[in-house]
Amino acid sequence: MKINEFEQQLKAFITYLEVERNLSDHTLRAYYSDLSQYLTFWRELPEDEQKYLGMRQVIERYLIHLFYKKIDKASIARKFSCFKSFERFLHTVGIELNLKLTRPRLDKKLPVFLSVDEVFHLLDKVDDADLPSKFPMRDKTIFELLYATGIRCSELTGITFGDINMDEKTIRIFGKGRRERIVLFGQKAKDRVINYITNERTPANKQKDFLFVNYRGGQLTSRSIQRIFEMFRKFLQLERHITPHKIRHSFATHLLNSGADLRCVQELLGHKTLSSTEKYTHVSLQDLTKMCDEKHPMRSRKEDPSTS
Repeated sequence: MKINEFEQQLKAFITYLEVERNLSDHTLRAYYSDLSQYLTFWRELPEDEQKYLGMRQVIERYLIHLFYKKIDKASIARKFSCFKSFERFLHTVGIELNLKLTRPRLDKKLPVFLSVDEVFHLLDKVDDADLPSKFPMRDKTIFELLYATGIRCSELTGITFGDINMDEKTIRIFGKGRRERIVLFGQKAKDRVINYITNERTPANKQKDFLFVNYRGGQLTSRSIQRIFEMFRKFLQLERHITPHKIRHSFATHLLNSGADLRCVQELLGHKTLSSTEKYTHVSLQDLTKMCDEKHPMRSRKEDPSTS
């Protein structure tokens, strides 16, 4: 495959992902960005190399280029996945690439999360009036709902009034690949939502409008949600960032540490496989220490006077 054909198939691939796979806008942007960066690299090669090199050879050079730029493994692995998806798409239209790419092994990292005390401090001890925001009720409600449900940031921004059942305290969520699931929230989150709608939110079409809106009445972006959590970080004076995804990590970790069933947490998080949820089964060193102190047989062992 040469560069001109690649450009044509790139457009067809993005259309396929949007129409046939029904992927989210965020995922579509990521795929398009990855392949566009590769295309830019290809275009910047010397003219004779553009002419004679095939796509696989250019990909090999591109990956070496990323390695020397010290791009992190996770980003490179995502680009590998993008190329593999593109290869599978080309196969459906009769184009065989046989890239035979081997995805780099990623270092396993434990999820970063807030403690229960940190979350409760931000939700219960920080008054709405203390938040440096034009919409403090909205921002506190966003925090409360993310922690109550464990949903992704992109899922939260897509919630409409028609998705919420206040009586049953449930929300219909459309996750990755537009997979539908139902998440639950408690009375405190319900009270927060009602307070925000009643006292701060602009009038809305109660079926179609988005729940959380900006000052223009339009849909909030994921970047706006991230800025809201940077605001909350100042009330804990943490060196590390607070992000919407860390609240999701906190939701899952706190549930599992409290004895929740792993498969139930998988369902609430919208994970396709159980292995994605198992990373939350870690426990803190403090929990381990407490468990050993309470459960180890030596705790009930009386000191032998002869050893004194």
